[in-house]
Amino acid sequence: MATTTPTRGAYSPQPGGSGAASNGSDRRSWRSRLWRFDDLASPYAYIAPFFLIFGAFGLYPLLYTGWIALHRVEMTSLSQSEWVGWDNFAKILQDSEFWTAVVNTFVIGVISTVPQLLVALGLAHLLNYKLRASTFWRTVILTPYATSVATAALVFALVFRADGGLLNWVLHFVGFGNIDWGNGEWTSKIAISVIVIWRWTGYNALIYLAAMQAVPTDLYEAASIDGATRWQQFRKVTIPSLRPTILFTIVISTIGSMQLFGEPLLLQGGTLGSIGGNEHQYETLSIYLFNYGWKLGHLGPAAAVAWAMLVLLLLIALINWIVSRFVRKSAA
Repeated sequence: MATTTPTRGAYSPQPGGSGAASNGSDRRSWRSRLWRFDDLASPYAYIAPFFLIFGAFGLYPLLYTGWIALHRVEMTSLSQSEWVGWDNFAKILQDSEFWTAVVNTFVIGVISTVPQLLVALGLAHLLNYKLRASTFWRTVILTPYATSVATAALVFALVFRADGGLLNWVLHFVGFGNIDWGNGEWTSKIAISVIVIWRWTGYNALIYLAAMQAVPTDLYEAASIDGATRWQQFRKVTIPSLRPTILFTIVISTIGSMQLFGEPLLLQGGTLGSIGGNEHQYETLSIYLFNYGWKLGHLGPAAAVAWAMLVLLLLIALINWIVSRFVRKSAA
């Protein structure tokens, strides 16, 4: 029986055999490591631009302002500084004008925020119905928000003029005399609040409208079956559903009132506007900071005012958090 003698190279690895498999395995291992690295590193790469921008334009200015608040720095000699510790904070806390600005900021914030959010809630409720040309009406109520602060303040300054102002001309027909809106203790605050309400009501109304449209219609149908009227549905269904949105708008409006600057500055304009009135009757914290930093050139106290504003905002945020937590517990 004939047999075939194996040749010498019969069992030698063929091209593309175990050597190629080893190379393929190395490539797969390298790709697996690269995939794991990409899976871990990609999220950080995606959010890195935000943190870089925040660090450059948010965190660094905040820390630098804190450094200036602990030094004596003048606008005329920015390269020269002297360590003074907490003296700048003590200086503003002992200044009665600072506390006047705090009270003015708080009062203007309350009398502008409360009516503004109530009117915005009512407008959103009306816009939530099926209206003809609903897009047109939503655009109309947002138009004041698109108007610049300077334009709105200058127009309302003409409306609130003591001599020849449009509002005094209208009030003359109902028996009122000329009211000096800019120089009155409360009339000046009301005038500024009207400007704020006019500019921000439509913005908040659209926020409320978006939240209302997210409320399930089943809740309204169930309330309607139970015999609830439109007003009862609004109180018992809409308001509880909008509670987180309402708290959000309160926080945003509070921050905006703390930063109020353009409206009081341009109400009377000139020297009176830059000091918040002849008796500082509508001087806000932003105006007070502006006077220290840019008119007097004392950057240390101005930076201390900025940090005081931050502390006040944190306190208000803490109060809002406590109130919202209490409301959630009471609702539960």
